[in-house]
Amino acid sequence: MTSTPAAASATLPPEQPGLGWGGPALRPLTSTPGALAPALSFAPELLLRAQGIRVAFFDVDGVLTDGGLYFSEEGESLKRFNTLDGHGLKLLQKAGITPAVITGRDSLALRARLQALGITQAHFGTEDKRPAAELTLRALGLDWNSAAAMGDDWPDLPVLRRVALSCAPANAHLEVKAYAHHVTQAGGGQGAAREFCDLLLLASGCYASLLREYTR
Repeated sequence: MTSTPAAASATLPPEQPGLGWGGPALRPLTSTPGALAPALSFAPELLLRAQGIRVAFFDVDGVLTDGGLYFSEEGESLKRFNTLDGHGLKLLQKAGITPAVITGRDSLALRARLQALGITQAHFGTEDKRPAAELTLRALGLDWNSAAAMGDDWPDLPVLRRVALSCAPANAHLEVKAYAHHVTQAGGGQGAAREFCDLLLLASGCYASLLREYTR
């Protein structure tokens, strides 16, 4: 006679506390109709630091991509982007936060991706990233106190060290992680930028209202 497996418990695990400067703790959406709770939570100190951010700088290789270099048979540079990251960048714009890109490389694939996302603040082929960031800040009428940044390697440090909130993906160089206020659970090109966007959206107070547009 075969035994019937015991029914799995429907009790959800207790909510985990925030993980400090590390990754977020996950929790389920509330089941109360009309009341949405964010599925991510961050340490209060991190959310406080993220308040008032108006522009977010992003590196490309190793942040918006996995850092790999891919070329076609004709030698054209190819890029692999993450759709979760892309939607996060669009949500930032809805929340009034300008995403800006500063990258040491340039390619048609990258320019096409940024155009599709509506990102107009971009500097290509830029090795010295601090002056590029300062140009963007002046163009937007902002200063470093209103800026956040995400980078993975040494060329990103001049910007990461000056912004109000600095972030590094899980695959970042150890020296960059040491300077970052937050290190994501995900790697570059695998949702790291989306995690950073979610943090900024939560701190801005726009996360719940934006999510509600998709859960009506």
